[in-house]
Amino acid sequence: MRLLIEKIKLALQKRTGVAQQKKSHATWVAKGYKNEPLVTFVIQSHNKSLQVCHILPKLRMMKDAEIIVIDDGSSKEHTDRLISELTGANELMIRSNDLFENVTYDKAIRMANGKYIALMQDDDDFNDISWTEEAVRLFEKYPKMVILGGKWGLDVQFDHANQKGCGKRQDMGDSKFRFVHAVNRAPMWINKPLYEQHLHHIDFRFAPFQYDDDELCLRSWLNGLQVGWYDAQFFSLTSGGMRLWNSAFTQEQMERNGKLLFQLYADKMAGITQQVEASNKTL
Repeated sequence: MRLLIEKIKLALQKRTGVAQQKKSHATWVAKGYKNEPLVTFVIQSHNKSLQVCHILPKLRMMKDAEIIVIDDGSSKEHTDRLISELTGANELMIRSNDLFENVTYDKAIRMANGKYIALMQDDDDFNDISWTEEAVRLFEKYPKMVILGGKWGLDVQFDHANQKGCGKRQDMGDSKFRFVHAVNRAPMWINKPLYEQHLHHIDFRFAPFQYDDDELCLRSWLNGLQVGWYDAQFFSLTSGGMRLWNSAFTQEQMERNGKLLFQLYADKMAGITQQVEASNKTL
Protein backbone atom coordinates (compact mmCIF):
# COMPACT_ATOMS: atom_id res chain seq x y z
CA MET A 1 0.00 0.00 0.00
CA ARG A 2 2.79 2.45 0.86
CA LEU A 3 4.44 1.71 -2.48
CA LEU A 4 1.16 2.36 -4.32
CA ILE A 5 0.66 5.68 -2.51
CA GLU A 6 4.22 6.72 -3.37
CA LYS A 7 3.65 5.79 -7.01
CA ILE A 8 0.53 7.97 -7.20
CA LYS A 9 2.32 10.85 -5.45
CA LEU A 10 5.25 10.79 -7.88
CA ALA A 11 2.90 10.57 -10.87
CA LEU A 12 1.08 13.71 -9.71
CA GLN A 13 4.37 15.52 -9.14
CA LYS A 14 5.52 14.64 -12.63
CA ARG A 15 2.26 15.83 -14.22
CA THR A 16 2.04 19.10 -12.26
CA GLY A 17 5.75 19.93 -12.49
CA VAL A 18 6.04 20.37 -8.72
CA ALA A 19 9.04 17.99 -8.57
CA GLN A 20 11.06 19.81 -11.22
CA GLN A 21 14.45 20.96 -9.96
CA LYS A 22 16.39 23.94 -11.21
CA LYS A 23 19.37 21.92 -12.36
CA SER A 24 21.62 22.43 -15.35
CA HIS A 25 24.99 21.42 -16.72
CA ALA A 26 26.43 24.63 -15.30
CA THR A 27 25.32 23.74 -11.76
CA TRP A 28 26.93 20.31 -12.17
CA VAL A 29 30.22 21.81 -13.40
CA ALA A 30 30.19 24.23 -10.45
CA LYS A 31 30.38 21.30 -8.05
CA GLY A 32 33.99 20.77 -9.14
CA TYR A 33 33.96 16.99 -9.58
CA LYS A 34 37.30 15.59 -10.76
CA ASN A 35 37.21 12.65 -13.15
CA GLU A 36 40.95 12.03 -12.93
CA PRO A 37 42.35 13.24 -9.59
CA LEU A 38 46.02 12.67 -8.90
CA VAL A 39 45.35 11.09 -5.50
CA THR A 40 42.54 9.14 -3.85
CA PHE A 41 42.45 8.87 -0.06
CA VAL A 42 40.62 5.75 1.18
CA ILE A 43 39.80 5.60 4.90
CA GLN A 44 38.50 2.42 6.54
CA SER A 45 36.27 3.26 9.52
CA HIS A 46 34.16 1.47 12.13
CA ASN A 47 32.51 3.65 14.80
CA LYS A 48 35.27 6.28 14.56
CA SER A 49 33.54 9.09 12.70
CA LEU A 50 34.99 11.75 15.00
CA GLN A 51 38.52 10.67 14.12
CA VAL A 52 37.73 10.65 10.40
CA CYS A 53 36.15 14.10 10.60
CA HIS A 54 39.26 15.34 12.40
CA ILE A 55 41.52 14.57 9.42
CA LEU A 56 39.12 15.53 6.62
CA PRO A 57 40.15 19.23 6.63
CA LYS A 58 43.80 18.16 6.42
CA LEU A 59 43.14 15.83 3.50
CA ARG A 60 41.28 18.63 1.71
CA MET A 61 44.56 20.56 1.62
CA MET A 62 45.48 18.24 -1.26
CA LYS A 63 43.47 19.95 -3.99
CA ASP A 64 43.86 17.37 -6.77
CA ALA A 65 42.31 14.55 -4.79
CA GLU A 66 39.19 12.59 -3.94
CA ILE A 67 38.24 11.08 -0.59
CA ILE A 68 36.49 7.74 -0.12
CA VAL A 69 35.39 6.71 3.38
CA ILE A 70 34.51 3.06 3.96
CA ASP A 71 31.87 2.98 6.69
CA ASP A 72 32.08 -0.66 7.69
CA GLY A 73 29.24 -1.58 10.03
CA SER A 74 29.23 1.60 12.11
CA SER A 75 26.32 2.50 14.36
CA LYS A 76 23.78 5.00 13.01
CA GLU A 77 25.33 7.86 14.96
CA HIS A 78 28.66 7.45 13.20
CA THR A 79 27.15 6.79 9.78
CA ASP A 80 24.99 9.91 10.01
CA ARG A 81 27.96 12.02 11.07
CA LEU A 82 30.03 10.86 8.10
CA ILE A 83 27.16 11.52 5.70
CA SER A 84 26.80 15.08 6.99
CA GLU A 85 30.54 15.80 6.81
CA LEU A 86 31.32 14.36 3.36
CA THR A 87 29.92 17.35 1.50
CA GLY A 88 32.34 17.78 -1.42
CA ALA A 89 31.70 16.52 -4.94
CA ASN A 90 34.87 14.42 -4.66
CA GLU A 91 33.98 13.00 -1.24
CA LEU A 92 32.25 9.64 -1.34
CA MET A 93 31.21 6.91 1.08
CA ILE A 94 30.99 3.12 0.79
CA ARG A 95 28.59 1.59 3.31
CA SER A 96 29.09 -2.07 4.17
CA ASN A 97 28.31 -4.40 7.05
CA ASP A 98 31.38 -5.81 8.83
CA LEU A 99 33.18 -6.97 5.68
CA PHE A 100 36.56 -5.86 7.07
CA GLU A 101 39.64 -4.66 5.22
CA ASN A 102 40.31 -7.28 2.57
CA VAL A 103 36.99 -6.97 0.76
CA THR A 104 36.29 -3.29 1.40
CA TYR A 105 39.73 -2.01 0.40
CA ASP A 106 39.55 -4.09 -2.77
CA LYS A 107 36.20 -2.55 -3.70
CA ALA A 108 37.42 0.97 -2.88
CA ILE A 109 40.52 0.54 -5.06
CA ARG A 110 38.28 -0.42 -7.98
CA MET A 111 36.11 2.63 -7.33
CA ALA A 112 38.98 5.11 -6.94
CA ASN A 113 39.85 7.39 -9.85
CA GLY A 114 43.19 8.63 -8.50
CA LYS A 115 46.46 7.61 -10.11
CA TYR A 116 47.86 7.09 -6.62
CA ILE A 117 45.70 5.63 -3.85
CA ALA A 118 46.45 6.04 -0.14
CA LEU A 119 44.85 3.31 1.98
CA MET A 120 44.32 4.68 5.47
CA GLN A 121 42.85 3.69 8.86
CA ASP A 122 40.45 5.55 11.12
CA ASP A 123 43.10 6.09 13.82
CA ASP A 124 45.60 7.83 11.50
CA ASP A 125 46.72 11.41 12.01
CA PHE A 126 49.42 13.68 10.58
CA ASN A 127 50.54 17.29 10.84
CA ASP A 128 50.45 18.43 7.22
CA ILE A 129 50.02 17.15 3.68
CA SER A 130 53.75 16.82 2.92
CA TRP A 131 53.55 13.02 3.25
CA THR A 132 51.37 13.02 0.14
CA GLU A 133 53.72 15.22 -1.85
CA GLU A 134 56.68 13.02 -0.91
CA ALA A 135 54.84 9.85 -1.95
CA VAL A 136 54.03 11.28 -5.38
CA ARG A 137 57.67 12.33 -5.80
CA LEU A 138 58.88 8.81 -4.96
CA PHE A 139 56.44 7.16 -7.35
CA GLU A 140 57.63 9.44 -10.14
CA LYS A 141 61.26 8.66 -9.31
CA TYR A 142 60.74 4.88 -9.20
CA PRO A 143 58.33 3.98 -12.03
CA LYS A 144 58.36 0.23 -11.20
CA MET A 145 57.22 0.83 -7.62
CA VAL A 146 53.62 -0.29 -7.25
CA ILE A 147 53.31 -0.08 -3.44
CA LEU A 148 54.75 2.45 -1.00
CA GLY A 149 54.22 2.14 2.74
CA GLY A 150 54.55 4.97 5.20
CA LYS A 151 54.36 3.08 8.50
CA TRP A 152 56.62 0.03 8.83
CA GLY A 153 58.91 -1.73 6.43
CA LEU A 154 58.52 -5.47 6.96
CA ASP A 155 60.93 -8.37 6.67
CA VAL A 156 58.71 -11.35 5.85
CA GLN A 157 59.92 -14.42 7.73
CA PHE A 158 58.79 -18.03 7.72
CA ASP A 159 58.70 -20.53 10.56
CA HIS A 160 59.33 -23.80 8.74
CA ALA A 161 58.78 -25.92 11.83
CA ASN A 162 55.20 -24.65 12.24
CA GLN A 163 54.74 -23.73 8.58
CA LYS A 164 53.66 -20.16 9.25
CA GLY A 165 54.76 -16.77 7.95
CA CYS A 166 54.47 -13.16 9.06
CA GLY A 167 56.02 -9.76 8.53
CA LYS A 168 58.52 -8.56 11.13
CA ARG A 169 59.07 -4.82 11.57
CA GLN A 170 62.45 -3.62 10.31
CA ASP A 171 64.60 -1.05 12.05
CA MET A 172 65.13 1.57 9.35
CA GLY A 173 67.68 3.59 11.31
CA ASP A 174 68.34 6.91 9.58
CA SER A 175 66.91 5.78 6.23
CA LYS A 176 64.34 8.01 4.58
CA PHE A 177 63.49 5.50 1.87
CA ARG A 178 64.19 1.84 1.22
CA PHE A 179 62.90 -1.09 -0.77
CA VAL A 180 61.50 -3.84 1.46
CA HIS A 181 59.79 -7.23 1.30
CA ALA A 182 56.49 -5.72 2.39
CA VAL A 183 54.77 -2.83 4.10
CA ASN A 184 51.56 -2.67 6.10
CA ARG A 185 48.76 -0.19 6.45
CA ALA A 186 48.63 2.69 7.01
CA PRO A 187 49.27 4.63 4.93
CA MET A 188 49.75 2.13 2.15
CA TRP A 189 50.06 3.78 -1.25
CA ILE A 190 49.19 2.04 -4.50
CA ASN A 191 50.15 3.05 -8.03
CA LYS A 192 46.79 2.19 -9.58
CA PRO A 193 47.86 1.84 -13.25
CA LEU A 194 50.56 -0.68 -12.28
CA TYR A 195 48.21 -2.40 -9.84
CA GLU A 196 45.51 -2.84 -12.48
CA GLN A 197 47.99 -4.09 -15.06
CA HIS A 198 49.82 -6.64 -12.90
CA LEU A 199 48.09 -7.33 -9.56
CA HIS A 200 44.37 -6.86 -10.28
CA HIS A 201 43.01 -7.51 -6.78
CA ILE A 202 43.66 -8.15 -3.11
CA ASP A 203 43.75 -11.90 -2.52
CA PHE A 204 40.31 -12.87 -1.16
CA ARG A 205 41.72 -16.07 0.32
CA PHE A 206 43.01 -13.86 3.15
CA ALA A 207 39.56 -12.39 3.84
CA PRO A 208 38.33 -10.86 5.99
CA PHE A 209 41.74 -9.46 7.11
CA GLN A 210 45.32 -10.10 8.22
CA TYR A 211 48.45 -10.60 6.09
CA ASP A 212 46.68 -9.75 2.83
CA ASP A 213 48.94 -6.66 2.69
CA ASP A 214 52.04 -8.89 3.04
CA GLU A 215 50.74 -11.15 0.27
CA LEU A 216 50.06 -8.23 -2.06
CA CYS A 217 53.59 -6.92 -1.58
CA LEU A 218 55.25 -10.30 -2.15
CA ARG A 219 53.13 -10.80 -5.27
CA SER A 220 54.36 -7.41 -6.49
CA TRP A 221 57.97 -8.56 -6.38
CA LEU A 222 57.08 -11.79 -8.22
CA ASN A 223 55.56 -9.63 -10.97
CA GLY A 224 58.80 -7.69 -11.47
CA LEU A 225 57.58 -4.64 -9.54
CA GLN A 226 58.93 -2.95 -6.43
CA VAL A 227 57.70 -2.22 -2.91
CA GLY A 228 59.11 0.76 -1.04
CA TRP A 229 58.98 2.27 2.42
CA TYR A 230 59.26 5.89 3.56
CA ASP A 231 58.50 7.64 6.83
CA ALA A 232 55.12 9.32 6.43
CA GLN A 233 55.37 10.58 10.04
CA PHE A 234 51.89 9.41 10.94
CA PHE A 235 50.80 9.08 14.53
CA SER A 236 47.79 7.39 16.08
CA LEU A 237 44.69 9.19 17.34
CA THR A 238 43.32 6.12 19.14
CA SER A 239 43.78 2.38 19.39
CA GLY A 240 43.56 0.65 16.04
CA GLY A 241 40.28 -1.02 15.20
CA MET A 242 41.67 -4.54 15.01
CA ARG A 243 43.05 -4.30 18.54
CA LEU A 244 40.03 -2.41 19.84
CA TRP A 245 37.19 -4.45 18.35
CA ASN A 246 38.67 -7.75 17.18
CA SER A 247 41.64 -8.87 19.29
CA ALA A 248 40.58 -12.54 19.55
CA PHE A 249 39.50 -12.60 15.91
CA THR A 250 42.87 -11.12 14.93
CA GLN A 251 44.74 -13.97 16.64
CA GLU A 252 42.55 -16.47 14.81
CA GLN A 253 43.28 -14.81 11.48
CA MET A 254 47.02 -14.62 12.19
CA GLU A 255 47.08 -18.39 12.70
CA ARG A 256 45.00 -19.14 9.65
CA ASN A 257 46.55 -16.67 7.23
CA GLY A 258 50.09 -17.19 8.51
CA LYS A 259 49.84 -20.77 7.26
CA LEU A 260 48.39 -19.63 3.96
CA LEU A 261 51.21 -17.12 3.49
CA PHE A 262 53.71 -19.94 4.12
CA GLN A 263 52.07 -22.18 1.54
CA LEU A 264 52.12 -19.48 -1.11
CA TYR A 265 55.55 -17.89 -0.59
CA ALA A 266 57.95 -19.85 1.63
CA ASP A 267 59.68 -21.41 -1.36
CA LYS A 268 59.87 -18.09 -3.21
CA MET A 269 61.45 -15.86 -0.57
CA ALA A 270 65.06 -16.33 -1.63
CA GLY A 271 64.33 -14.91 -5.05
CA ILE A 272 62.25 -12.07 -3.63
CA THR A 273 65.02 -11.16 -1.19
CA GLN A 274 67.51 -11.02 -4.07
CA GLN A 275 65.24 -8.58 -5.90
CA VAL A 276 64.89 -6.38 -2.81
CA GLU A 277 68.64 -6.30 -2.22
CA ALA A 278 69.34 -5.56 -5.91
CA SER A 279 66.83 -2.69 -5.85
CA ASN A 280 68.41 -1.17 -2.73
CA LYS A 281 71.85 -1.21 -4.37
CA THR A 282 70.54 1.24 -6.96
CA LEU A 283 69.62 3.88 -4.37
